Amino acid sequence: MERKEKLNRIFLILLSLFVVMLGYGILLPTLPYYTERLALKDNLDTNLINFHIGLLTSIYPLFQLLFVVVWGKLSDKYGRKPIIICGLLGFVIMQVLTGLATSLTMLYIARIFGGIFTSSVIPVSNAYLSDITSNKQRTKIMAWSGVAISSGVIFGPVIGGFLSQTNIHIKFSIGLLHLDRFSVPFLFAALLGLIVLFVIMKWLKNTVRVHKTVTQKMSLRFTFSNYFIMLLTLSFVLQFVVTLFETVFSIYGKDELEFNSNQVAIGFMLCGSVMAVLQPIFANYGEKILASKKQIVLGLLISGLSLIAFPFFKNEFLVYVLISVFAAGAAMVTPNLLSAVSLTSKENTGRNISIQSSTNSMGQILGPVLGTWLLAGGFYYPFIVSGTIVLMTIALVYMLKRYNKDSNSN
Repeated sequence: MERKEKLNRIFLILLSLFVVMLGYGILLPTLPYYTERLALKDNLDTNLINFHIGLLTSIYPLFQLLFVVVWGKLSDKYGRKPIIICGLLGFVIMQVLTGLATSLTMLYIARIFGGIFTSSVIPVSNAYLSDITSNKQRTKIMAWSGVAISSGVIFGPVIGGFLSQTNIHIKFSIGLLHLDRFSVPFLFAALLGLIVLFVIMKWLKNTVRVHKTVTQKMSLRFTFSNYFIMLLTLSFVLQFVVTLFETVFSIYGKDELEFNSNQVAIGFMLCGSVMAVLQPIFANYGEKILASKKQIVLGLLISGLSLIAFPFFKNEFLVYVLISVFAAGAAMVTPNLLSAVSLTSKENTGRNISIQSSTNSMGQILGPVLGTWLLAGGFYYPFIVSGTIVLMTIALVYMLKRYNKDSNSN
């Protein structure tokens, strides 16, 4: 494959990852306000609003988890491109349904539908990247995948916060569908998704990977070594805490700090920006300063302490500083974990990434549910509990080296 063609393929895949995460990012600052509006319209108990915010956040990764294996198998059979196209099409429909929703029921339907179809995009896109890159290039390319994802989370909240505040006085209803200013961010995401869908259909070439049954059986025994399970546990904890923080911060900012959707969006933008900038730096140069294991330990320590400190500061500037510190810690951990997972099996990197994606989905499901449940006891609890969990997982990192030695000797 020529270098130019490979770079074009990588760019198209990163573009699809970016637009899906942009849609995810758009929802982050607007979900509490949007859910509250629909709940009040449905005459629901206001005490249940936070519960619905947590459930709406969790139901999306739940259906991603349920269907990610199905899409993975289909991509092995038919190639990566048609599955990515299906995911993008589902993403566009989800954004339209979300933007035009007139009830919480419709919002739930949109999130479930989106979870089913977008579950194909991230793992299958990463599998595509692993198909066309060598082991030597993989750490860097996985870092760029992280940058594309983080970039979506940077620009998504900004677009969502800005467009939901725009002074658009259009109100239009057709049956169950309703168009107003809250619809604008989601219809914008749908339009972008549609453009990327056509670009992918026209210019991305398909790729198929077929593994022999014997290889699969051998690699399954290798993949589920103690070392790999420890890596998955770390991935789960990190995703669990990040999603819990995202859900709780949007509610905390709205109710406790009295932020508007723009101020909440700035917090998410800072989080995504720090991760996007630092992930490739740590992936490319981190090892020259600190060993991979020490980077993970330091990253967990920074993230855990910043979470515990978070509810004790009400000043807007200090809140943004703590968000940036938390994101820096997460950025130190993520590329090292992705690299370790992608290198556990040379023959089945794509499948290992799908397994990690499923593990991450479990964290995304449980994080919002536990976060909103802890919120009922007070705003301090979610931050202190999640920060403590992060600090406790540092002990797991010290077990990684021993398990890695065991798996290598086997």
